Amino acid sequence: MGRVIGTAGHIDHGKSTLITALTGIDPDRLAEEKRRGMTIDLGFAHLRLPSGREIGIVDVPGHARFIRNMLAGVHGLDAVILVIAADEGVRPQTREHLEIVDLLEVQRGVVALTKVDLVDDQWRALVTDEIKAAIEATSLAKAPIIAVSAVTGQGLDDLKVALDRVLDDTEARTDVGRPRLPIDRVFTMSGFGTVVTGTLVDGSLGVGDELELVPSGRRVRIRGLQQHNRQVEVASPGSRVAANLSGADRNEISRGDVLARPDTLPVTRRVDARVRVLTDSPRPLRHGADLTLHTGTVEVASRAIVLEGDAINAGSEGWVQLYLEAPIAAAAGDRFILRLPSPSTTLAGGRFTDVAPRKHPRHDAAVRESLERRASGDVLQEELRKYPRGVSVAALLKATLATTGGVDELAARRVAEWIWAPEHWDALAVRAREELREYHSAHPLRSGMPREELRSRLGVAHGAFAPALAGLVDDGVVAERDGEISLPDHEVAAQAPDGAGSRLIEELGRNPFAPPSIAEAMEKSGAGGEVVRALERKGDLVRLSDDVVFTRDAYDGAVALVKEMITSSGSITVAQLRDRMSASRRPVLALLEHLDSRRVTRRVGDARVLR
Repeated sequence: MGRVIGTAGHIDHGKSTLITALTGIDPDRLAEEKRRGMTIDLGFAHLRLPSGREIGIVDVPGHARFIRNMLAGVHGLDAVILVIAADEGVRPQTREHLEIVDLLEVQRGVVALTKVDLVDDQWRALVTDEIKAAIEATSLAKAPIIAVSAVTGQGLDDLKVALDRVLDDTEARTDVGRPRLPIDRVFTMSGFGTVVTGTLVDGSLGVGDELELVPSGRRVRIRGLQQHNRQVEVASPGSRVAANLSGADRNEISRGDVLARPDTLPVTRRVDARVRVLTDSPRPLRHGADLTLHTGTVEVASRAIVLEGDAINAGSEGWVQLYLEAPIAAAAGDRFILRLPSPSTTLAGGRFTDVAPRKHPRHDAAVRESLERRASGDVLQEELRKYPRGVSVAALLKATLATTGGVDELAARRVAEWIWAPEHWDALAVRAREELREYHSAHPLRSGMPREELRSRLGVAHGAFAPALAGLVDDGVVAERDGEISLPDHEVAAQAPDGAGSRLIEELGRNPFAPPSIAEAMEKSGAGGEVVRALERKGDLVRLSDDVVFTRDAYDGAVALVKEMITSSGSITVAQLRDRMSASRRPVLALLEHLDSRRVTRRVGDARVLR
């Protein structure tokens, strides 16, 4: 399992020189860095500790002008080496880097007191006391202070041992099967093509894997992987990784992009977060403030919506919603830093709680309570509550980066691949009952509401409706018959309230084997189409064709007559049946074709026989 540590500290305090002395690798790779003698961008090295543990090292610039580069290098660290020169002590960038480390909650580290060959013991003791006071209220409060000299080699072995001890207490990186590689460097190698580097989290990558560049969505494939300058087939979480990619050119990738498995990492322009403002911040975090957000390796402009009050004061915490100028890849739990763009100053930091939030009303206690529950670990349940009309399991998992096992433990109603929070499912059931009750009252002669009409009334998406309906049927909330939905106890009214049904049957029964067309009978009786359909469903009427309808008694008598005539003579023609029924050709032909379709009779030439 890989480990990654980073440096932090003021310019010229010897960070890069120390890394070179420890590893034999100069992390300053740019010609300008070598010419100016200062670190401008991120540098990388690796080291085998006395325990045999191999670690990756991210060296960051110390100059205030390059703080954005420093911030791109301090995500995903297991520990940090805070470098402080013995001849200068704690300086402004020492404090700002320490503030950033504290806001990012990097809990483990070592203080390297460099250049001790330049000072006497008394001065060294004074600087040591100053360092202890500076780190006392931070996440590095327990960090050991190791005196070193990159020039003489003093203390280098002690520093390696101290790093080993710090990492002994570090929890193993979790592999949740959803690898993310926030990209901090992109370059082209002759003969290989595009290469990206980053610190891998949340899962493993393998050669041949198809991945997605987020947020652009471009698909790429891994041609090769390296860890610590060695080719590997699989890279594990917590490692510094270089990935040779096919499918994208150098100019199509930039720092801040994230490599992930396709469709597993959400893209967002809005996040909810818990924020802590620095104790010595020059100003509060005000509602509506324009800020720069740094998370992972990305930097993006943002606007802060304070969800309680008008500001979060120095040294205080609060909930904010951040609107981002551009989409980013992010996950709940990711740490971030907020800086004032002008003058460029670190203001606050925290963790994302929800990376796909709705727009919230301010000063809403229910919103804050929901965020508190998410922050305490109830992420899946709170995410599920955001979807009153249900959500697919795949979408829920993508939004939360959770596993299917977590879904199985939810308090929820699940049907196939769709899922509802209990309160939303109950509300859906109540709404379905109300809509059907109203429909049955308005249409007593109908057996039920068409499926699409119920879907529209409930406001359920097309993809969710089939599982929702199946669940409502299983729960006994509704019944489905022939594509129509009703309440389980619904019975079609026996008669139209105005007696039109009785009049229609009477009209058709005046000449039972030669009734008028159904349109004519409806006009004379005043019965509408709903009455006809109700009588057909009830069985009081039998439709033989579009315009020929028999009463039940007439139909049963006609069928009996047909069977009797065929049994007697072996077959029957339209003319023979017409004469016996004293009817015109129209109803007789409709009857025989109806019986053919019902497989009672079979046509042979001009005659019918029984099947």
